Amino acid sequence: MTRSKDISQFYDLLEQLEDVVGGKQTLKNCTGYMDWPDRGVYIFFAPDEYRESSDQLRVTRIGTHAVSEGSSTSLWNRLRTHRGAMRGTYEGGGNHRGSVFRKRVGEAFVERDSLHDEYPLWGEGSSAKRERRLSELEMEQRVSNYLRDLPFLWLNVDDEPSADSQRAYIERNTIALLSNYQRDAIDARSDNWLGKHSRSEKIRKSGLWNVNHVDEDYDSEFLSLLAEQIRETSPV
Repeated sequence: MTRSKDISQFYDLLEQLEDVVGGKQTLKNCTGYMDWPDRGVYIFFAPDEYRESSDQLRVTRIGTHAVSEGSSTSLWNRLRTHRGAMRGTYEGGGNHRGSVFRKRVGEAFVERDSLHDEYPLWGEGSSAKRERRLSELEMEQRVSNYLRDLPFLWLNVDDEPSADSQRAYIERNTIALLSNYQRDAIDARSDNWLGKHSRSEKIRKSGLWNVNHVDEDYDSEFLSLLAEQIRETSPV
């Protein structure tokens, strides 16, 4: 009952955040010219799945950036990497080797649609030459189309890059709270959720496009910090 209550409190806080920022965004409608905070946490929702007890869209991935000391990655830079390329050689696609979110979504498409022969090297290596990237462009475009339609919210948490940052703390505990991995499912995922075809058991069973922290316990005190940071957030 405690976890269920904490999840409900978490979603209540997300409704407050949505009011503060003026509604959810989608990556297809976002640009770097918007007034993004330098650092923060992002929360993606499944566009066609709802919580068991309400009409709220359920969370499908939580992420942040710059959790290593000295990192200069901004919130928009991370979101842009997930969004993919809007022009150029890889227009409509992206680089899944630079975004684990893109990589995992593409893997699930490959598994669901039995495309192993077409994409035998999907996800291998930290970089790829132009020829390989062009051979994977169609799948990159499918991944982009999927990700660009996911509604998301963002939270301003402008602390210094560190594994002990408040951003990392909020990310870690949000994942641990919402994960259904090795515990009774709350807001169970629909059979049509793409993540059920993931190669990762943790994704399939947690119900999140996350692997790290899905098997951890959470600290409910993070909800108080989340509430504080919502008051520090503003529209873009």
